[in-house]
Amino acid sequence: MPSAVGTLPEPATRPASPQGGSEFTPLLRAIKGQGLLERRTGWYVRTIAVNALCLGAVVTGMALLGGSWWVLALAPVLAVLCARTAFIGHDAGHAQITGNRTVSRLIGLVHGNLLLGMSFSWWNDKHNRHHANPNHIEKDPDVAADVLVFTSKQAATRAGFRGWLTRRQAWLFFPLTLLEGLALKLYGFQDLRRQGRRERLVEGAFLLAHVAGYLTLLLTTMPLGQALAFAALHQALFGLHLGMAFAPNHKGMEMPDPDGDKWGHLRRQVLTSRNIKGGALTDWFLGGLNYQIEHHLFPSMPRPHLRLAQPMVKAHCRELGIPFVETGLVDSYRQALRHMYEVGEPLRADI
Repeated sequence: MPSAVGTLPEPATRPASPQGGSEFTPLLRAIKGQGLLERRTGWYVRTIAVNALCLGAVVTGMALLGGSWWVLALAPVLAVLCARTAFIGHDAGHAQITGNRTVSRLIGLVHGNLLLGMSFSWWNDKHNRHHANPNHIEKDPDVAADVLVFTSKQAATRAGFRGWLTRRQAWLFFPLTLLEGLALKLYGFQDLRRQGRRERLVEGAFLLAHVAGYLTLLLTTMPLGQALAFAALHQALFGLHLGMAFAPNHKGMEMPDPDGDKWGHLRRQVLTSRNIKGGALTDWFLGGLNYQIEHHLFPSMPRPHLRLAQPMVKAHCRELGIPFVETGLVDSYRQALRHMYEVGEPLRADI
């Protein structure tokens, strides 16, 4: 595996947090002063409308091409549009679109449960815990030991098939993301048992509507063999797209010591996050998550404002001597995979 670049300095050389005052407050005040926390309702209305029209065009294309294997060419297009749909649901969960909780929930239910078959309630609960303590091994569900592990301590407990996975997890990461679309559906249905009765009925109804609608769309527009091939290609590419969007954000970045010094909000979010360089295409492909540092500092900031906040955040971090990590997309994958490769090293050494 290639060596990592752009890594953070050792903890011993990092500037210590101040004993008094907040490092974040001056930045928050400046961001508010520029109006960057004000919502962009019109922008989101246009984004949601364009996405819906594009989804409608793909459905129409499926109906027209359903008798031909050329219909499979629409599966990658639908996968990309489903990722756009997921990004809208993500923004609704952070109250970026509107401050009305009922409207935000409805947008999340439509874009998560109904269109993707992914429980909005399950995702929102999990994602909010991640935002509160990113990369914290005891509090962030995204770094809990599961199919993948993120620390040597987690790796040391792996044996059998899980040990085999851990030894090879860097090489298997992107192939495994091909199953992410299906896994998100499964987790959502499993989470219904956790939810209260009313929430379970609403979430479950939207999830079942997705399953019924998706199966009806496939089976009424194409023969069974084509339907199975279309669904497999669509779900695999959708999972891959999400994996490519989320992989660069935190993997290989600092992981707070549960027994160490407590970090303030600014350091907790900046030191555990990585930004991705690029222009409009990168912004579109990653749904604004390439501004991961700004997003974690200001979760409710509308997506189009993240790039505007970046220079202010970068300057503030430079003034305080806090590393602001930013790299290219390909290099971000290399750093993330390098971290996973190093985590599995002790198990490979035992062979």
